[in-house]
Amino acid sequence: MATEAAATTASKFPKPDLLPIPQPPDFHPTVLIPSQNDKLRFWHLMVAGSIAGSVEHMAMFPVDTIKTHMQTIRSCPIKPVGITQAFRSIIKTEGPSALYRGIWAMGLGAGPAHAVYFSFYEVSKKYLSGGNPNNSLAHAVSGVFATVASDAVFTPMDMVKQRLQIGKGMYGGVWDCVKRVMREEGFGAFYASYRTTVLMNAPFTAVHFATYEAVKRGLREISPEFVGRGEEEEGLLVYATAGAAGGGLAAVLTTPLDVVKTQLQCQGVCGCDRFKSSSIGEVFRTIIKKDGYRGLARGWLPRMLFHAPAAAICWSTYETVKSFFHDVNGAAA
Repeated sequence: MATEAAATTASKFPKPDLLPIPQPPDFHPTVLIPSQNDKLRFWHLMVAGSIAGSVEHMAMFPVDTIKTHMQTIRSCPIKPVGITQAFRSIIKTEGPSALYRGIWAMGLGAGPAHAVYFSFYEVSKKYLSGGNPNNSLAHAVSGVFATVASDAVFTPMDMVKQRLQIGKGMYGGVWDCVKRVMREEGFGAFYASYRTTVLMNAPFTAVHFATYEAVKRGLREISPEFVGRGEEEEGLLVYATAGAAGGGLAAVLTTPLDVVKTQLQCQGVCGCDRFKSSSIGEVFRTIIKKDGYRGLARGWLPRMLFHAPAAAICWSTYETVKSFFHDVNGAAA
């Protein structure tokens, strides 16, 4: 009887063709989105990074000039300088064009450096993440690898840029500055701040990239419709929000080392202190002696105001160019 009843029940309620597959409670299919980078070549990443870096730095250059003026320490003790005061001083004494002095040095350095920066990051992330897009440690370590390589390209032009920013009438332009530094101080002067730059940018990039990826992932979890239909069509607002969060946080945390870097790159220019060596400790002690511990925080606000929108611009541009190359490849396939 039981067998007949079971057969009758089965005939009345046939077994469905598709059965639901149970998933663990923390499974989020909207988060695990395959990367489009597998479809892009290495030169695509370099071009996207170069364009993104150039747009970012050129757009925010006046803010960077104000920050550099705030961070330089002259031979005598100085009074606290705010953003408004620094801006008015530059406009009053040197004119509006001074806000853009050194921008060509930035353009020459930012493009190649960011091509190295993003391509190294993407390749490192691919191999270190093990296919897991939520691996924050892989993102941070990949960022460190990227900055060590890109700083070797960018540091010489960054030094030239900062000297032009504060050295009114001292240099006739980018190439005049390069020739005079080479003749008077030697090739080593171009890399006097490299160690400090790497020590600053390694934690900066680790925080920046890990925060960027985490915020972007968080936006997918909180509001999938806010993102679009996957990584290939994520909105610019996602990139901008995640980029601004990463750039702003990293900028504030690494300001003391940025002050040290500025001192090393601008030493001897327009009354700035000259140091006996490139020792980070010596520069720290000099800053604290002349300006107190607050001197290590000089320029933190313009630095944050630079890096938050700059990172938003940079990531938005970078991801947009990548999407363009992805669409072109898809159309050609």
